[in-house]
Amino acid sequence: MKKAIAMRYNSEKENAPRIVAKGQGVTAENIIKIAELHNLPIKKDEDLVELLSKVELDREIPEKLYAAVAEVFSFIYNITNPR
Repeated sequence: MKKAIAMRYNSEKENAPRIVAKGQGVTAENIIKIAELHNLPIKKDEDLVELLSKVELDREIPEKLYAAVAEVFSFIYNITNPR
């Protein structure tokens, strides 16, 4: 079953990225459609989605997931700021 997580990070207001949406099945498909409609980058990482799905909505990610999430933000930076 398809799963999706949406994160937000505002370095001026938050200490870490925050889970703003999560779901599976139809909900996951809707999260992905909304991201696509707004031209938001999408990274497929099933293992990370599994870990992040355990974080409650509107909560900052736990410190133990910082390195994995940093890779996602690096990916996003690289595709939105081509060299």
